[in-house]
Amino acid sequence: MCSEFDIIHRYFKRTATGAVLGIGDDAALITSTTGIELAISTDTLVCGKHFFPDADPYKLGHKSLAVNLSDMAAMGAKPRWALLTLTIPNDLVNQNTAWISKFSDGFFALADSYQIELIGGDTTAGPLNIGIQIIGEIAAGKALRRSGAKLGDDIWISGQIGDAALALQHELRNFTLKSTEIEQCLPALLTPTARVKLGQHLIGLTHSAIDISDGLMADLGHILTASEKAAYINIIDIPCSPVLKKYQQQSVAMNCLLAGGDDYELCFTAPKINRPKIETLAAELAIQLTRIGEIYSGEGLIVKDEQGNTMTFDTQGYDHFRN
Repeated sequence: MCSEFDIIHRYFKRTATGAVLGIGDDAALITSTTGIELAISTDTLVCGKHFFPDADPYKLGHKSLAVNLSDMAAMGAKPRWALLTLTIPNDLVNQNTAWISKFSDGFFALADSYQIELIGGDTTAGPLNIGIQIIGEIAAGKALRRSGAKLGDDIWISGQIGDAALALQHELRNFTLKSTEIEQCLPALLTPTARVKLGQHLIGLTHSAIDISDGLMADLGHILTASEKAAYINIIDIPCSPVLKKYQQQSVAMNCLLAGGDDYELCFTAPKINRPKIETLAAELAIQLTRIGEIYSGEGLIVKDEQGNTMTFDTQGYDHFRN
């Protein structure tokens, strides 16, 4: 039977090169250079709420880090270090250490691609839960924030949204997709891509930014609240996949597009004068960047249909204590 320290040493301990002290002591030690601010964020994934009990452990290792990387992307920060808290049921420790090994492989495959060091955390027995704290660096005063949206700003979205939520609704049997369609949607749910490089390139081009984790309406709403502004978006301009587009007139799919969440794309606002630079950036990074609306004075968010009429909805996005 593996002990807590066996698990740490066998699956998670690595030599720290970018930290003064990594795993193995009571606390990790890191240093940051003058003129650099630390960006720090944390996320918790709970079995049965954020992922299915039979989730592929390799993909789960990837996603658990990716959702934290998305927070770094939204701030324009360079991710450097991570801490992992892993609560593991006894049967996974006593009977199936392969699960831990695969989770570790998925986590480190993504971490290595960004040169992120795991420098600490905690491991204990209990219901399966994953908590990650991530630490990044950014030049002082340069971080992208939610509170900077200005009158007349364009509202942009990276990539396409809605597929993750649509895949989840299929898995929950609230909606039925064809086998080829679910295969196209599942990667967005299980192995999302964090727009870290994009976030860093948006510094100096944008006034505000956020990652879309709880749904477009909710997360854009956070920008509007923090910036004390209002906005409208055009439903026809919101980028989505052909699969979601096919079902968009159905209420479940429409809700996935506007309020589903789990997209981990970036929503940001920028002055109109920067349109050419943002379009050039999209081409350079090979990332779809789409203008979907505009910031104006007042409060609240208006969604317009193809005729320019205001649409109404019963839901605004994901809430951990309501959903």
